[in-house]
Formats: sequence, C-alpha cells, structure tokens
Amino acid sequence: MAGWTCPYCNRVATIIDDNVTSEILRFRNEVKDCWLGLNVVVTTCPNHECGEHTINAALHNGDWFNMGSEFRLQGRALEKWRLRPQSTARPFPDYIPAPLREDYEEACRIRDLSPKASATLSRRCLQGMIRDFWNVKERTLFDEINAIRDKIDPAIWQAIDAVRSIGNIGAHMEKDINLVIDVDPDEAQALIQLIEVLFEEWYIARKTRADHLASIVAIAEAKKEQKAPPPPEKAA
Repeated sequence: MAGWTCPYCNRVATIIDDNVTSEILRFRNEVKDCWLGLNVVVTTCPNHECGEHTINAALHNGDWFNMGSEFRLQGRALEKWRLRPQSTARPFPDYIPAPLREDYEEACRIRDLSPKASATLSRRCLQGMIRDFWNVKERTLFDEINAIRDKIDPAIWQAIDAVRSIGNIGAHMEKDINLVIDVDPDEAQALIQLIEVLFEEWYIARKTRADHLASIVAIAEAKKEQKAPPPPEKAA
C-alpha cells in the first residue's frame, strides 16, 4: 500500500505485508440463517520513531467455500469502525491554541456519529481562529468572515466562502455559532477540511516564516562576529 499516511506521526509511508495483520472473527446468525465475519485489520507504522498501531474493523456477510474449509467475506461492509485512533484528526503543533485544536479534534471524532454536533464545533473553531489570528470580533461568524476578506489570500477566501454557502451551514451562518444545525457527513467533513487548511495556511505558515527569518538573522550575526577585529591588547 503506497502513500499511506500515519494518523499519529503524519508521515507518508509504503505499507508492506509485514506491517499489516488481519484476522476474521466468524459467527453464525441462527435467526437469519447466515454467517457474518468481523474483519479486524491492524496496521503498524513503519517509521521507527513512531511504530504506532492503527486498528480498523468491518462487519461483512460471509460464507464457507471449498467444501466448507475456507471462509470468505462477501460484498461491501455492513458497518465499519475506526478503533484506534478514534478519529481522522491530524496531529497539529502545540503553538496552535489548545482550544482550537480541541474543538477540531472533537469535531473529527464525532463526525460520523453526529455530523450536526461536529459542524457546530467546527464553526466555533473557525470563529475562534479568526478572532485569535486576525484580531477580528464582529456580531456573527458571517460578519467576521466578511471582515477578513481583504486580508487573506483570494484562494483561501474562495474556499471559506464556498464552505459557508453549502446546505444548512450557509443557511444558518448569520446565527449563533452554538446553534446546532442539521447537516450531512459530507458537509461536516468540508468544515473539518477547511479548518485543516487554515491551520496550515495561517498558523503553520507564520511559524515557518518566522523560523526561516530567525535563521537568516542568526547566520548574519554569526558572520559579523567572525569578521569583527580582535580587541586590542592591553598595554603591559
């Protein structure tokens, strides 16, 4: 499996057979006269600095083949579970304010369980980000987004404007961010992806720029010290 991204260290890796363990728990449903199979897959990150386990499970219909000696799963999964980690939340650095990261992580964790609660957390995270990063505070999130339009990259504005216009998200954007609105999982995921982009484009980009500039200044200062003439010797 090429291009697998570890949810713990966020590194892209190629997964080989040695990194994956798969087991099927078989059981019979006597009432419906059928077999079911619970397939559990454990993937180990090949990065030696990480080595964390990702665990997923899926329930399938199943049946016996080859004179009853081989059990096979059939068709698409009836249900799926992400057991470890429990969400698709990406790890973000500590210099992003903790309340923003906490809202983002919880929004990811409950996206499938409760899309409307996930979307509420994402909207709160978006508002908190705008207020923290741009020092903007207006009556509603809708007004705050409009207030930063001329301050941000046009492509970023287009993404924000696109997300706030979809479905019930757009219909309730001018209301209290804590209002729980009914959205589908795709709409909740669009908000989560927007949060991830803004973390990258605002906080991480600012930190990377500051680090690069500090590195340049440090190099220049070191060169000055190398070229400075030695202090004059004191007279005996």
